[in-house]
Amino acid sequence: MRTLIVLLICFTASQLRAQPTDILFADFEAETYGDWTATGDAFGAGPATGTLPRQMEVSGFAGKRLINSFHGGDGSTGTLTSPPFEITRKQINFLIGGGGFAAKTCMNLVVDGKPARTATGPNTQPGGRELLEPQSWDVAELAGKNARIEIIDNATGGWGHILVDQIVFSDKRLAAMRANARREIVAERQLLNLPIRNDAPIRNAKLIVDGNAVREFTIGCADAAPDWWATLDISAYRGKSLTIEVDRLPDDSTFLTTIDQTDAPKQADTFYREALRPQFHFSPSRGWNNDPNGLVYFNGEYHLFFQLNPYGTKWGNMHWGHAVSKDLIRWQELPIALHPDEFGPMFSGSAVVDWTNSSGLGSEGKPPLVLVYTAAGKSVQCLASSTDGRTFAKYPQNPVVKTISGGNRDPKVFWHEPTKRWVMVLYAGFPVPAKDAKSKPSERHTIQILTSPNLIEWTPTSEIEGFYECPDLFPLTIDGDAKEIRWVLTAASSEYMIGRFDGKVFTPETPKLKGHMGKGFYAAQTFSDIPASDGRRIMIGWLQTPSPGMPFNQSMSVPLELKLLTTPEGPRLSFMPVKELESLRDATKRIGPIDLNPGDDPLADLKGDLLDIRLQFEPAEASDLELMVHGASIRFDAKERQWVVNGHKAPAPARDGKQRLTVLADRNSLEIFTDDGLTYIPLPFIPKDADQTVRIVAKGGTAKVDFVEVHTLKSSW
Repeated sequence: MRTLIVLLICFTASQLRAQPTDILFADFEAETYGDWTATGDAFGAGPATGTLPRQMEVSGFAGKRLINSFHGGDGSTGTLTSPPFEITRKQINFLIGGGGFAAKTCMNLVVDGKPARTATGPNTQPGGRELLEPQSWDVAELAGKNARIEIIDNATGGWGHILVDQIVFSDKRLAAMRANARREIVAERQLLNLPIRNDAPIRNAKLIVDGNAVREFTIGCADAAPDWWATLDISAYRGKSLTIEVDRLPDDSTFLTTIDQTDAPKQADTFYREALRPQFHFSPSRGWNNDPNGLVYFNGEYHLFFQLNPYGTKWGNMHWGHAVSKDLIRWQELPIALHPDEFGPMFSGSAVVDWTNSSGLGSEGKPPLVLVYTAAGKSVQCLASSTDGRTFAKYPQNPVVKTISGGNRDPKVFWHEPTKRWVMVLYAGFPVPAKDAKSKPSERHTIQILTSPNLIEWTPTSEIEGFYECPDLFPLTIDGDAKEIRWVLTAASSEYMIGRFDGKVFTPETPKLKGHMGKGFYAAQTFSDIPASDGRRIMIGWLQTPSPGMPFNQSMSVPLELKLLTTPEGPRLSFMPVKELESLRDATKRIGPIDLNPGDDPLADLKGDLLDIRLQFEPAEASDLELMVHGASIRFDAKERQWVVNGHKAPAPARDGKQRLTVLADRNSLEIFTDDGLTYIPLPFIPKDADQTVRIVAKGGTAKVDFVEVHTLKSSW
């Protein structure tokens, strides 16, 4: 281990005096632990070179290596113990991160056989960051005693690991951090505005009212100038004294002092006007979003609930955001529907209208809107309800489904009319032990099917293997024939099976089939309770569109109408944008029919920020037909009969001898639909240099183009 000498120099009027040097006890830069003693399997054979497999990015350590007990994941355990040493300095300074479980994910200073000092990382709930931060122990009173440092990983759940680096003995304390820093505020307005830095360490915060923590969340506190402002609704506590508490803040942090109160969000005039803001895909005004949750039609509105981190632009700290729309296109964001509670963060789920009030959660003439969700702290399924679609009360006897496995989550619930029962499809993963010493443990992925008469009492009925996360199960007609109904089982990847369902058991009639053919589309869900007079099955997925530098991150796909269409291989799922999107059309240019020859470019002068392009053609003699949109290449390869989008390949199963193409271009995404939706290619895409051009060219011969329609779109905001 290398030697670190830090010279502390003290200037006085008459002399310059050298202070005692710091002692670097351990920097963990070697390939092995040397004279440290390891037990168990959590710490591996030596210090880690940063991030380990299946771990979030680790940062904040010194040099190239650190102690990281994530070897094998959070299920591994062990200890790492130093050789003995004599305490000769007043402080022991170090970097630490990872789990925050006392006595389980910790570093101890052991004196006389007992922990005399202890420290943990900051994280105890899903979310957070793998960030090491400085801590110090004052050990002046222990001078001259013999001691050891013991690093412990005795936890097996989420954040069941510890990160440690750069242990230094010193007479100087590291820059001071305030523990449980607080500010008292009298609630006088609607909102608290909280300053956020996207790259800040994640802190644990509380809103305390009358001695009780009514909100607990993680947040990237801006210790100086903020990147943006998050809001915390305090309207329910008007006139009361509130306490904002943060577990750790630097002494010079301005986070608490810059919090202010307003009746509208700070800088609201900038919302939805940002450079990378999707203009016809939903995204929250601020913060991170991922899975759509609880897609439901209720009281004349489409409701979109979604996974939301309101206090950061990275995943974690899960709440249920909420937005409503009259037309599936123009959305109004509402206050947060579900906040984390004693059962943990609010993970994914679904929503239904309990028309007969079987749950007893409604009132006379007011059927309840019921949210069914995973509380991730204990992997249990819970309920919340509302009769107005705006305010939600959690069921007092939650949970309604207890833990089936450590990873069960994402309940999708629907009413099955033939059996007069509610049905829940629920993901559950079960550990599979390693076959031998060379193999690794794995997980058996299942979808559990449960039924209930009232949304409260649930009975398991069957399971299906092979699907992972965010399941959905719904009926569709084949080619619109009401006599030919099949059920579609799908999950987060959008892979699906087609089969039959009797209310308890799903019987597949196909193998698992590929859903979308692109990238960045996940955890899609279909709407419940759309009126029978509409008759559509509408889906929205999480569109994984990075938004670098923005105060928001990620978005949703456009709403998609699903159908089962007959193909030579059997019925297959198709995806097409809903017709309501046409209401955003502003101007249209249409050409065709034309013979498109090599060198022709009939769209050369066309530009547009937001585009809806429709194309129908036959390749004829052309080897390729290429549509260039905002600099992205969307090319039909006639020889291979496939689409190639910026190098990404997808099948092109032509129907009726024609190739039909729809392209939706927003500011950070492309959604491409071919062959009546049998091929759906979603892709995150940010044009270079704000390129707004559109071109169409044929190569290798003439293509017969029936028509090209280019519609410029208005913003949905």
